[in-house]
This record gives sequence, structure tokens and C-alpha cells, in this order.
Amino acid sequence: MNKELLTSSYDYELPAHLIAQHPVQPRDHAKLFVYDRKTDTITHTIFKNLLDFLPNDCDVFLNDTKVIKARIFGKKKTNEHGQGGGKVELLFNKPISAHEYLVMIRGKVQIGTELFFEQDLVATVTKFNEDGSRIVTFKHKDKEIRFEELVQVLDEIGHIPLPPYMQREDKKEDETDYQTLFAKNAGAVAAPTASLHFTPELFEAFTNKYNTHKITLHVGAGTFKPVEVEEILEHPMHSEFFDIPEKSAEVLEGAKPILAVGTTVTRTVEYFARTAKTSGECDLFLNPANKPQRVSHLLTNFHLPKSTLIMLVSAFVGREKTLELYHEAIEKEYRFFSYGDAMLII
Repeated sequence: MNKELLTSSYDYELPAHLIAQHPVQPRDHAKLFVYDRKTDTITHTIFKNLLDFLPNDCDVFLNDTKVIKARIFGKKKTNEHGQGGGKVELLFNKPISAHEYLVMIRGKVQIGTELFFEQDLVATVTKFNEDGSRIVTFKHKDKEIRFEELVQVLDEIGHIPLPPYMQREDKKEDETDYQTLFAKNAGAVAAPTASLHFTPELFEAFTNKYNTHKITLHVGAGTFKPVEVEEILEHPMHSEFFDIPEKSAEVLEGAKPILAVGTTVTRTVEYFARTAKTSGECDLFLNPANKPQRVSHLLTNFHLPKSTLIMLVSAFVGREKTLELYHEAIEKEYRFFSYGDAMLII
């Protein structure tokens, strides 16, 4: 079996102290690991110096999704005998129809179980999925509500859904730390983390130098799901809603080199390159057997072992080189994952 296709080939050991629990302040003082594919050279710098390393001739694509307060705590309904009423935690993932929502629930529930939250928000479990997720409907003050109204309620009662590997409760500062400067369209349950390193000053300089374009991909909880099958191509890839504005699509139809800020942008751009679709559900799995066709350069963070995201990086530089770069980053004490340091592949 080709090692590139084996999940076990994408494993590496990461010391626990390198899992970033909080961002560096100021944000652009995060480390930046630059890998130049043409010269096969590595440069260690900080994110503030990003513009010194980017190619001059490229257009930049950013994900303007906004993280919602997707984590809510409530309790189950008590019966007429006063039984039940146990605590539950619900993690919103995404809408799947006008009134149905995909969620994860911590706490034992049955189909038909009603879950009660603050502000008269009630969720009713309607379906179990094989992967452990649940489908629910929501009512607010006894009325079924649509996604736009639900987001407003979650904003008042919910918590920022920090990734599971942080192993801490969210704090007030996470409401800004875990949100990009240009977050606009609410719907993500995880941040497009490559964009978190920008300060207002650096982002202004960045947008003054480069033509920047926005796409939206609402990052789902599936982004953290490890690949559990032996062969990567057997992995059931999660899907996420995306939307590409008309002007952004026109640029993508051209031939100018593209810098994708983040894996979410990369997947969206590459999905468009293959399908010409500007809206819908993106389930593209990039890996060494499915390499990028449109994205020229990638700015990203460091990703989990055996994840689809480290496989995406391997689609750009190969599996062996990716692991080689990651091992050097570990030796140099780079900080990993969502609040960690950045990597630029040119």
C-alpha cells in the first residue's frame, strides 16, 4: 500500500506544552514558518514580517465567516413525577433545512427529548445519526425559529466553541481572540485560524499591497474529526456551506496566482475550480492523491496528526516533506493548532 494513502503515515508526536491555549499578544508576533518550494528552503520569522515573504504577483482570498456562540448549556424536561431534568450540553453545528439543525449533544437523550435553555429556547431531538450527531428543531418562546433568529439567541446565551484540544472553558477575551478582523457572515463553529494573526495595522498594509477577495465557508465541527479509517480515501469527508461572491468567482476564473489564507479558503477555491459552483456544500478532500489545481500559495497554521488538514498541507508539498517541516517546527518550539503559530508555503 502507498504510504501516502495510509492514515498512520500522517501521525507525529507533539509535546503537550506546544498546544497553544491562548494567542500571542500582539497577534502578529506569532512565529511564521516560511517554506519556499522552489528553493526547498525554510525561513523562521514572525507574522509581522509576512509581507516580506509573499510573492508580489498574487491575489489573496480570505474567509469572512463569523464564529457563532454555538455551545449552550441546559437541562432535560422533567416528567410529571419530577424525574429527569439532567444537565445537557449542546454544540450547534449547522442548519440542514429551514427548521432542522445538526448538533452534538453531551448527555443521554432519546428521540423526542426536549432540552430547555435560557431565554425560553427549547430544542427537540428528532433523529440520531450514526456518527453520534443529532438532529433537532428549535423553538423560541413557543415559536419555531429560523437560523437567523437562532443566531441572535445563541449570541445572548451561548459560549464560543473553543476546540476540544484546548481543554479549558471559554473566556470573555475569546469572543474577540477567536474571531477574524473581517468576520461578517455568521455560521461557523470554528474560526478560520490562519487569519487570526492579523492586527489592524498589518491587515491595512496587507490590503493596501494586495487585491483581496472574500469567500464564505462556515467551518463545521467536522474540521476537528480525526481520520479513523486505515486508508485516507475511505474517509467520509464532512461538508460545509460555502458561498463565493460573483466578483470573487471572476478572479478565480482568471489565471492570476492565488494566495489562500487558510485551509477553508483552499478547499472552497479548489471546489469551485472543479465544479464551477459558487454556493452549496463543499466536501472536497485535498490530499496527495487530489492536489490543488488553482491555489498557488498557502498560509495556514499547524494541524492535528492524522487530520484531513495535515493531509491538505501534504497535497501542496508531499507527505514526507510535511512531516519533515512539522518536526523542525516542533524542534523550534512553534505553537500548534488554532491559537498557535503560522506556516507560509510559497
